[in-house]
Amino acid sequence: MEKISRRSFVNKFGLGVGASVVMTSLPSFMTETESKQFSYTGKKLNIALCGLGNYASLLAEGLQVSEYCQLAGIVTGTPSKAETWKKKYNIPEKNIYNYENFDEIVKNKDIDLVYVVTPNALHKEFTVRAAKAGKHVIVEKPMAITPEDCEEMIKVCNDNNVQLAMGYRLHYEPNHLEIKRLGQEKVMGQVRYIETGLGYSTYDVRDINKPVDLNARNQWRLTKKWAGGGCLINLGIYCIQVSRYVLGEEPIAVTAQFGHVNNKNMFSQVEENITWQMEFPSGAVANCSSSCGFGIDRFYAAADEGFFEMSPAVSYGPFIGKRSDGKPFNFPVINQQQTQMDEISKVILANKKLPNHITGEEGIKDVRIINAIYKAAETGKKISLL
Repeated sequence: MEKISRRSFVNKFGLGVGASVVMTSLPSFMTETESKQFSYTGKKLNIALCGLGNYASLLAEGLQVSEYCQLAGIVTGTPSKAETWKKKYNIPEKNIYNYENFDEIVKNKDIDLVYVVTPNALHKEFTVRAAKAGKHVIVEKPMAITPEDCEEMIKVCNDNNVQLAMGYRLHYEPNHLEIKRLGQEKVMGQVRYIETGLGYSTYDVRDINKPVDLNARNQWRLTKKWAGGGCLINLGIYCIQVSRYVLGEEPIAVTAQFGHVNNKNMFSQVEENITWQMEFPSGAVANCSSSCGFGIDRFYAAADEGFFEMSPAVSYGPFIGKRSDGKPFNFPVINQQQTQMDEISKVILANKKLPNHITGEEGIKDVRIINAIYKAAETGKKISLL
């Protein structure tokens, strides 16, 4: 997989208009050497990507090298994209849908799962429609904008006997599995303090007074209606996730502060910068930051007997880790999208229930915390999550 720096990430995904982005049991993963020793030859899960934005292209690349799943269909509201993807990935015409005729997918036995990669505000709609069509679902983070929407998504999937998974690629990433182990197994003692942040410089400061058309389709991340928020809901969710699974605890209270808005044209509806604090039952505290105005990508955990850290940490990597005791922190670079989709597909193909850490039950926890953080920032008060 291509190694993506912050600059190439911004350039590649057109983030000058707003940042794109982005466990209780250890999920398995294979090293590159191990994967070469085994080749799966059974049935593959047929996946349709719903929403063909920038991240869908990364998912498509991952599907080209996946062992347990394959790209079988697409759903898009842009006819030109449908034609381009059809030719590039040799997708049959019968497996191509638009947002209006999407419900006809119920008749298509060649699609097993729909991966929802639409703007945040459409996650619920297409999860519900896919589930009612009898298709399993993977939905990108955030699961939805409100906890109520998440609850409906979970209910509809359960009612239609399909599984709902979250697109949490870092749950299968080796470095993240290691920091989870270090934290939850208290390898260096109880973790007392976490500091983590994710941000990108998404605009040129020389263009700070340049007008921005917030009605343009590619500007949806800058609108409250379609994104639900700014850097917190799109990027800060990774900081929430890593804090939770390193500690193995759920936050009991949050405080938060909106940062300065430097680009008022871009960030007139959603936050450009935000900092927040999460308190956990053990007494541990996580201090987190997210930004669409400056670059940051780090994780640090201080424990009773030492520390461990990574930088880059919660983006696309490649991740670099360090332990205070000097022990090795070197893990293989994996294709994160391929690994995530293969691990989810293996479980579904085996007719087994997905582990909780990757289901909608996990996704709703993050959305509840995100909503509490926004309330804390808006009111200036500590918000209890109990």
